[in-house]
Amino acid sequence: MHDVRATLRALFEAGVAAADPKVIVPRHLPERPKGRTVVVGAGKASAAMAQAFEAVWDGPLEGLVVTRYGHSTPCQRIEIVEAAHPTPDAAGFAAARRILELAEDLGPDDLLVALISGGGSALLTVPAPGLSLADKQAVNQALLRSGADIKAMNVVRRHLSAIKGGRLAAAAHPARVETLLISDVPGDDPTAVASGPTVGDPSTLADAKAIAAHYALDLTDAARRALDDPANESPKPGDPRLAKSRAHLIATPRLMLEAAAREAERQGLQPLLLGDALEGEARVVGKVMAGIATFARDHGQPVKAPAVLLSGGETTVTVKGGGKGGRNTEFLLGLALALDGAPGIAAIACDSDGIDGSEDNAGALVLPDTLARMRQAGIDPAQSLAANDAYTAFAAIGDLVTTGPTLTNVNDFRAIVIDPNRLG
Repeated sequence: MHDVRATLRALFEAGVAAADPKVIVPRHLPERPKGRTVVVGAGKASAAMAQAFEAVWDGPLEGLVVTRYGHSTPCQRIEIVEAAHPTPDAAGFAAARRILELAEDLGPDDLLVALISGGGSALLTVPAPGLSLADKQAVNQALLRSGADIKAMNVVRRHLSAIKGGRLAAAAHPARVETLLISDVPGDDPTAVASGPTVGDPSTLADAKAIAAHYALDLTDAARRALDDPANESPKPGDPRLAKSRAHLIATPRLMLEAAAREAERQGLQPLLLGDALEGEARVVGKVMAGIATFARDHGQPVKAPAVLLSGGETTVTVKGGGKGGRNTEFLLGLALALDGAPGIAAIACDSDGIDGSEDNAGALVLPDTLARMRQAGIDPAQSLAANDAYTAFAAIGDLVTTGPTLTNVNDFRAIVIDPNRLG
């Protein structure tokens, strides 16, 4: 089945390559200003975006971006700071405060270029007044364990921040603000990418409190007081301080899937795009996808084999066990259990940034013999899923996909190959 493994990897690699900042950033350069050009940014792709921007910008340039540890790239004129993700740390806090100060120092003839990508919420941390870094860390941990989707998480984050939810652009007023966004969120909503630091926020404090109540978030007293304080309402669309701020989506999950579809055709597979914004509990989505793939194999609907089902988006994991894993390995283990060794079907699921959750892998592979090999290695797949320990299960059979940081981030990538001839 080596060739199927190579095919699955090629599909993922083609998708990631299409969202490479070196390729996409030069296509979206803003008009040069009369005054200064200051570049700021946050996210897993922000350093690579800064490097790409710096390489083609022919005028004076300065700035600071913050990225995840291990995601830095060398720049000459833009300072790169590394910080923790998904839980904020002191390095990210200090960098975010400096970014806010750079914005506040700009005048009407100046340009602020914001390079924003997924992961920026944790990296761009300036707590609202009355909150400490420890409060923000506690809120982040509660959100990550809650099962809330990324949109809901970011509503809460925006209302406990002094830089998210349009506040960075408001701080730069009256300067012009041009934001280049690499989207990792379902629906490509600019307010949700890194919690929208330069975009007016239509959500409210009341929305944030409702989300906290719905997911029974264990908030600190200071966080609860902050959500009750009208002074922490975020700038809304139409706020005059945001009149000169524009956001541009330069890479999206759909771009990734379309590139993978072209690679699939090159490999002799008929691609079917199921959507770039699929959400839901990872193991449940895996079970649903198993049903679709099995029906396609047996009945030629909605696509005839040899084919590949492509999808993106961001599933969620409600953590109940103490194991290791991310949403992609959990999706795949749910898929494998539902397929139960069914022939003719194989799959890959990976985070496009190269890091699935907080582990060192991008994702993993599923083949018809996956469950059999796990049991041979002493792993009970059902118990592993119950313990949120999919990483260990796939590591035991050597089927983790490890790429290291890809320096982009357009959300999760899933491909399910249906090919009875090669996978009988």
